Amino acid sequence: MTDKSKTIALVTGASDGIGKEVARQLATKGIHVLLGSRSLEKGQGVVDEFKQKGLEVELLQLDISDDSSVENAVAQVNHRHGRLDILVNNAGIFFDKCPLTELPVEDLAATFNTNVVGTFRVTRSFLPLLRKSEHARIVNVSSGLGSLQHMTDENSPYYQVVMPSYASSKAALNVLTVYLARELKDSGIKVNSVCPGMTATRYVDSPFAHPVEVGAEIPVRYALIDDDGPTGGFFDRNGPHKW
Repeated sequence: MTDKSKTIALVTGASDGIGKEVARQLATKGIHVLLGSRSLEKGQGVVDEFKQKGLEVELLQLDISDDSSVENAVAQVNHRHGRLDILVNNAGIFFDKCPLTELPVEDLAATFNTNVVGTFRVTRSFLPLLRKSEHARIVNVSSGLGSLQHMTDENSPYYQVVMPSYASSKAALNVLTVYLARELKDSGIKVNSVCPGMTATRYVDSPFAHPVEVGAEIPVRYALIDDDGPTGGFFDRNGPHKW
């Protein structure tokens, strides 16, 4: 079992992009990071890279869309550490490559299966281990595209970014955040959604995108909030975000 003085954090979808950088930033703060990766090979490459830099990380095979994978991951974390202090739900996908009216039903279903159902599957499954922590935190990596106010405001910079499948999944994720926070309020577990902003990853190629180091700042900040910090909110780097 890991020393109780050591904070244990799980980051899903941590083999690249924002998730990888969140894992790196948490590890630099002395946190023992469980690097959730669907691909063992890709995840091991990141673990090796981080360990060469003196960072304490541990590979955890995790496909959030697969019940067996999640159950096995929970069993491993329970056996090795007996608890979980931080869960950063970062893993997500999108298939928006055409107008909504032309979007295959299968693509919409796959998007929700990962971004909403998968995130809920992981959260619900790890909740018993989170309850064993004295200061548990759940951070759901959402998006400004999931804001209903942005979707309907023609002056919003998000208005011109048309990704209805992805956006609707993030709006649904925000709803789960609100209800989880309400239900877990008396337990001390804090649950928040965060918007990293437009971040340069393999999915985003824009001159206006900021680097992953910046995008990862907000998930890390809310993973480490104090006991008097907020719960049930939606935040970006500037503070509360529009729902």
